[in-house]
Amino acid sequence: MPTDEPDTTSTAFWNVNVSPSAHTEICPAFLTYAIDTNPRDRAILSTPDSDYIRQSWPQVQQLVRENRPDLFQRVPSDLRLYKEYCAKLVEEYGSVMRFVVEERLGWGGEGGDREVEGGLGDAGEYYGRKGVESWGANYRILQNDWPYGIDSRIVHLVVWTKFTLLTDPATENLTPEAHAEIERFVDETFVAKCGREKVVWFRNWTSLKSIQAVEHFHVMLFDPDAEFVRQVTGGDVAFAEKVKKGDGLVG
Repeated sequence: MPTDEPDTTSTAFWNVNVSPSAHTEICPAFLTYAIDTNPRDRAILSTPDSDYIRQSWPQVQQLVRENRPDLFQRVPSDLRLYKEYCAKLVEEYGSVMRFVVEERLGWGGEGGDREVEGGLGDAGEYYGRKGVESWGANYRILQNDWPYGIDSRIVHLVVWTKFTLLTDPATENLTPEAHAEIERFVDETFVAKCGREKVVWFRNWTSLKSIQAVEHFHVMLFDPDAEFVRQVTGGDVAFAEKVKKGDGLVG
């Protein structure tokens, strides 16, 4: 498991997990943040994939129970690819958020810039009135585009909603009402099919959310039936998988 110690090997952290022919003397712009401001990511990026130990299902369950989403991390080469493609998406779309709204969710035509910049909907329209059934078509379940470095049998999904999930600003935690609302949704959608011991969910702290203006929470399933996953996601494929196969939307 990577530590927060700086890289002391002869290979610069940005060249680890990169073929020797692609090594550079200067750190790529998309990784310069890790030089001075993010020692944790620098330590991960300094770790050869062969030395990385994936987090197990019991470890995942424990992190969720303890509300420590900050301790999830990506396989080193995946983290590098994630940062590289986030930079490309910003260049192409102006922001990762706009790419998610327009390309991944297909919600770009439902309110234009106001939705992208300020949120997709009024919480009162859907939340806390009729329960899960009121969500209707106002959510989508997709594969996590850049899943964490966890047991490969774990499927990592993201539930995106057009409405706000209310949060206590002092703690960054969901309000009890919002927590109960999501719990009902997860029970009906996932637990009923997969079993309680094979399902966990969490919502990132506000400070950890990579997409701030579009509400979402994470669901992880341990070794679920592939057909069930295909049904709930509409056959979605994670963007990372498309990129690795050369089918990414950004050149």
